Amino acid sequence: MTPAARDAAAMAVLDRWLGGQPLEAALTGWARASRYAGSKDRAAVRDTVFDAVRRKRSCFALGGAQTGRGLLIGLARLHDDGLSRWNGQGYAPSPLTQNEQALMNRAVPDLSRGERLDCPDWLLPFLDRALGEEQADLTLSAFHNRAPVFLRINLGKTPSEQLDPFRASLIDELAAQGIVARRHPLAETALSVSGETRRIKLLDSYLDGRIELQDVASQAVALDFFDAVAPDSAVLDYCAGGGGKALALAALGLPVTAYDIDENRMRDIPVRAQRAGVEIPLLSQAPAALWPAILADAPCSGSGSWRRTPEAKWDFTREKLQALTMRQDEILSKTAALTAPGGVLGYATCSILVEENEDRVNGFVQSHAGWSLTAERRLGPLDGGDGFYLAILQRG
Repeated sequence: MTPAARDAAAMAVLDRWLGGQPLEAALTGWARASRYAGSKDRAAVRDTVFDAVRRKRSCFALGGAQTGRGLLIGLARLHDDGLSRWNGQGYAPSPLTQNEQALMNRAVPDLSRGERLDCPDWLLPFLDRALGEEQADLTLSAFHNRAPVFLRINLGKTPSEQLDPFRASLIDELAAQGIVARRHPLAETALSVSGETRRIKLLDSYLDGRIELQDVASQAVALDFFDAVAPDSAVLDYCAGGGGKALALAALGLPVTAYDIDENRMRDIPVRAQRAGVEIPLLSQAPAALWPAILADAPCSGSGSWRRTPEAKWDFTREKLQALTMRQDEILSKTAALTAPGGVLGYATCSILVEENEDRVNGFVQSHAGWSLTAERRLGPLDGGDGFYLAILQRG
């Protein structure tokens, strides 16, 4: 595909998304209908689509129309791209109209804060409360960029005292595959990677379980929780989802059981656990016994990971935030009732909003006698990975 044909494909995907189709479904539908598109073409179209979605508000303000074409024109203005390749030949988009060309020739105007940072206006005060205005602006600017890729070194495949040589051999092995890997300070198990990262799931080191894809902040949260629980404590991973943290904790030697109210979300855990060389039983019914340690990675806005799922930022509303906080309170109460006396409850979200984090934990401690907050940690995109929050709660 030519660069112009890729633009046309991205435009069509964006129009489907703007028409109400989920973004991944729109991309998958295009890929299935475009068998002629090679892997590099699909990657390029995906990158363009995600760039436009991340910057939807500024692109609309600059593109002259709330359409896929308007988004790409706005993106071109931001990148000082003249779009001369749009000539209408072959699969290229039609040439710029007279009005569009006049728009392209204008200097980029001053945008409002919400337009410039690609954030709904209603959300700005919430981010300012959580981060302060300066840090909020920097964080929203970071959301314009693609999320970094991280690997977790599987400690279950090597003794901890041999981590340094094991890491060094992995870095060399990845380099031979065109992937540059570096240690990241947020987690001893983390490698930040660049280069041919789309090939990771084809590598021997991935297939034999020595590495796993996992954001560095998620790894840090798992390590913090591990440090907070007694050695060999049985752990219930409540809201386990795909099992990333369960796998990380099992690799550290903890016996972990996974539960999620939507059992289908855990469907990949058995295969991932087998690859990692660990056992993670799945609960098909709501747990009833008491547990010495529970990790509740609660449903949330996902605001800490909006670089990865930029469409979620535009779908988020005050009403959804209110519904989420009620659900988070419910999960805290349910998991508290399942925590044994003297036990530990870890409450985690991938949100950067105080309303989903500190407010929920403070309200819980005030309304549940015998519980105390012993530690908490907040991580944001400016720390290197996704945004995450963890509170360690102790039952008396």
